[in-house]
Amino acid sequence: MITVKFVRTMARYNLWQNKNLFDAADGLSDADRRSERGAHFGSIHGTFSHLFWADSVWMSRFDGWAKPAIGIPESAGWIEGWADLVSRRRIADADIIKWSDRVSDAELAGDLAWHSGALGREVIKPRALCVSHLFNHQTHHRGQAHAMLTAAGATPGDTDLFILPDLV
Repeated sequence: MITVKFVRTMARYNLWQNKNLFDAADGLSDADRRSERGAHFGSIHGTFSHLFWADSVWMSRFDGWAKPAIGIPESAGWIEGWADLVSRRRIADADIIKWSDRVSDAELAGDLAWHSGALGREVIKPRALCVSHLFNHQTHHRGQAHAMLTAAGATPGDTDLFILPDLV
């Protein structure tokens, strides 16, 4: 389904795009970042908090990160302070890169079993599908954040995967 090279590319895309969007959001006031904008997780801040929460949940399954003690409904408010969210996001993105540099084809070929809070039951899925979901979920919510940032007057940079610079 996916290769180690895909995982490493997407981890770097994640880092690049989070920097892009967080830098754009830094130019807004805290009130603008927290303003209700009709997205599933409400605001720019709420969407970024949810995305960091979801990355932490998936990486707890892939790489032993601490799993958040809250569920999806609380994820938009998980990280309250903007500076704290920015700092944690940067650390997480670097750790996702480190994980991607260690992941193996054999690891991607296996299954992943976990208890899904969203489904309320045990789930077993191909690990490659779950890793693909991690990156797809990131892209989905960053697209929402990009639209909210643009509507708020920020100017995020390019998002096209094919122009991903050599970052790491």
